[in-house]
Amino acid sequence: MKTMKNFALLVLMLFSSAIFAQQKTDEKPTIIFVHGIWADGSSWNHQITALQAQGYPVMSVQNQVASLAGDVEATKKAISLAKGKVILVGHSWGGIVITQAGNDPKVAGLVYIAALVPDLGESISSLSATGKPNDLGKYLVPVDGTLYLSEEGVKNAFAQDLSLAQQKFIYATQTPGAQTVFGEKSGEPAWKTKPSWYVVAKSDRGIDPDLERRMAKRAKSKITEIEGSHVVMLSHPKEVLAVIEDAIKSLK
Repeated sequence: MKTMKNFALLVLMLFSSAIFAQQKTDEKPTIIFVHGIWADGSSWNHQITALQAQGYPVMSVQNQVASLAGDVEATKKAISLAKGKVILVGHSWGGIVITQAGNDPKVAGLVYIAALVPDLGESISSLSATGKPNDLGKYLVPVDGTLYLSEEGVKNAFAQDLSLAQQKFIYATQTPGAQTVFGEKSGEPAWKTKPSWYVVAKSDRGIDPDLERRMAKRAKSKITEIEGSHVVMLSHPKEVLAVIEDAIKSLK
């Protein structure tokens, strides 16, 4: 009788272990979005809505863009709330942020959307100097140590392929960047140890598309090219979503 009880207990333990293992396998990763300068968390609305409809836990970090350390810390806090694996998605300046925050052991993949992908010691200024010059700089408006993007800048050099209403919304909700962040040097990059994906915005007037290609190639990212502006996640939401979904599938 005792033997039968022990056998039943063993079967129950094995069954419980199998259920737990299946739950762990089926657990969906958390997708954390990190916006760039002159944008905010709402720039990911299309992708957030679509992923939530598929049952994925999603967060969109609201960067202050006052310092690299501050935005990295904000992203790390979001990572700490995730129950399992995390995929970080960064746009523009957000690429620098996820390159640092991505060193967290929970992070399983990095998705760069028209983003900066620095190596150790590189900054916005040093990376931009290696690309073709653009007109974005002439549309910057300094205010008490921060840089805003003018409405004309949004229309001509940031979101030229969006509707006028969308451009006005971006201008109204933009997060200006502290002038000091452009020279802040990046630390040890997560892309050296984590898989990555990269969307090149072929009509980008904020970051030279050739620079985007070089950074993506250096990081050994899986590259997708889209004919879009710097805010390609807004002008081509489904194509950008497909890249994120590809990153998700790689975890299975």
